[in-house]
Amino acid sequence: MRSKIRTGPMVTRTQRIRILNCHRIQMTRLSRRAPCVQPSTAVAERVQKYLARLGVASRREIEEWVRQGRVSINGKSAALGSTVDDSDSISVDQQVIKARRAQRTVQRVILYHKPVGEICSRDDPGDRPTVFEHLPRLRAARWVSVGRLDVNSQGLLLFTTDGDLANRLMHPSSGIEREYRCRVQGEPGREGIRRLREGIRLDDQVSRFERIRHHGGRGTNRWYEVVVREGRYREIRRMWSAVGCRVNRLIRTRYGDLVLPRGLKAGQSRELDRAEVRALLRSTGTAQSRRKPPASSV
Repeated sequence: MRSKIRTGPMVTRTQRIRILNCHRIQMTRLSRRAPCVQPSTAVAERVQKYLARLGVASRREIEEWVRQGRVSINGKSAALGSTVDDSDSISVDQQVIKARRAQRTVQRVILYHKPVGEICSRDDPGDRPTVFEHLPRLRAARWVSVGRLDVNSQGLLLFTTDGDLANRLMHPSSGIEREYRCRVQGEPGREGIRRLREGIRLDDQVSRFERIRHHGGRGTNRWYEVVVREGRYREIRRMWSAVGCRVNRLIRTRYGDLVLPRGLKAGQSRELDRAEVRALLRSTGTAQSRRKPPASSV
């Protein structure tokens, strides 16, 4: 029989075990020293959606800023189709928006009882009071208004730290009901009520009251309760004007399932608790964040 030719020194079983153990120790030391490199998980999305998610403003507002050339990406003017992720440098009015804000922002929502005389813009050349002066201050986010009420109207306004949520609540496709109480001067008559229910053309679009109900009052001033599904500019006042009536008081009492709380005085606000926010998110199909809420500065 032919003998097997050995090409190296004989290694015993004990020596092999020692070699394997030494190799394991060396690999463990190397893994501790070397940084763990994770693949990038950044997902590109449209700039208006990205900034809305950070709570900068609603998508509609940001889209208008993009058209005005106020938004830039990596030093170049943004377009409505531009996509970004956390690695991009995004500026609004030459102010850099920090991506880390996304890690702190969570969906907070407050109900505010807007009084007559306040505007819904942050700044006003006429130095009129704004609704934002009465909201809780935030350090790591900002309040975004869900729609608006004109300076002569009062009632329920919603604010959130999530611009994407604000967009969902405002968008006409959501079909969310807005309920108002109107005090009108004049008598619309049956024909006027019929027109308000069936639709009145305003700016090449038809506006209608989903529901209208007489709510008291006699003589020249009567109260009505009306429901609409959009928030067009001065829509309710213009509809009443089209049937020969003038609105001299307008109060929003409900937005979707959220009702102006009794006892909430004009100029006061109440924040929704976590259960209420979750219910609101479910109704709009918005995923809830599990991050900590942005801290108030007061």
